[in-house]
Amino acid sequence: MLELVNDKELIEKYAEVHAHVWPEVMAGQHEVGILDMQIYRFENKVFMICDTVDDFDWERDMARLATLPRQAEWEAYVAEYQGCDPAAPSAAKWHLMDKIFQLE
Repeated sequence: MLELVNDKELIEKYAEVHAHVWPEVMAGQHEVGILDMQIYRFENKVFMICDTVDDFDWERDMARLATLPRQAEWEAYVAEYQGCDPAAPSAAKWHLMDKIFQLE
């Protein structure tokens, strides 16, 4: 989960940016074990769901992702919308959530 800057124009631009994620960024996500990723938005809050390989470790693998081509540039690019330090890695901005219910 991550909170965006509460500005309608920036929120719309953030969604637009994610319609054109750089190929190197997507390749890096696959390289660290992210099989699929979805981001949902409600107002200025975004929720990311990642399907990963079984041994994926959020801290370790997101730290590795931060070292891959264009990832730091991407993080700085989207920081404008996220209202955070452009040098902050993804793992420092996205907050893990606890699952409190599952139907099955």
